[in-house]
Amino acid sequence: MNETSGAFIVIEGTDGSGKSTQFGLIQKKLEAAGYDVAVFKFPRYDNPSSYFVRRYLGGDYGKADEVGPYSSSLFYALDRFEAAQEIREALKEGKIVLSDRFTGSNMAHQGTKIDNPEQRRGFFIWLDNLEFEMLRIPRPDISFILRVTPDVAQKLLAEKERDIHEADISHLERAIAVYDDMAQLFPKDFQRVDCVRSGELLDVDTINLMLWEK
Repeated sequence: MNETSGAFIVIEGTDGSGKSTQFGLIQKKLEAAGYDVAVFKFPRYDNPSSYFVRRYLGGDYGKADEVGPYSSSLFYALDRFEAAQEIREALKEGKIVLSDRFTGSNMAHQGTKIDNPEQRRGFFIWLDNLEFEMLRIPRPDISFILRVTPDVAQKLLAEKERDIHEADISHLERAIAVYDDMAQLFPKDFQRVDCVRSGELLDVDTINLMLWEK
């Protein structure tokens, strides 16, 4: 549980993992079980706080690898900072805060820009300090990572309109690897849910049961 009476749960997922579908199912299950659920989805594209995120993802600042991980992370952190008070209030009221993506997405996608493992870990620590210490954004109790292998993810994304990150297949492969690193380095914060077996994506109900039982 969070430092307040509520709980803060995040659903993360590699591109093509069906994260949005699973997020909706978990929300319905929690509500059916009698929990009061406060839902957040990041980035919040309709909110002014995502202005720099939208321009970044649209390629207005250049290709993704032309914008450094530290600069890019500030764009996303400000969006979460804007939502921080609302999250705190929901937790104080004893609600389950359920978020579609949070700081973990930043770590994974921006971490792909850093090849050196030690330097990448230094970036993780910097971002953790920025958001949870300096900006005082509430820290999630747990983040679940829905993992799909690169080959399966590419097939699922083939017909989808993609942003600057999703359009870069090499970025997709690196993001999956970085998510794996995060789950290994920070097991108390991130739990991995493997959504592929024998080269095939598991069905929605099976993935949802795995996630629910976590």
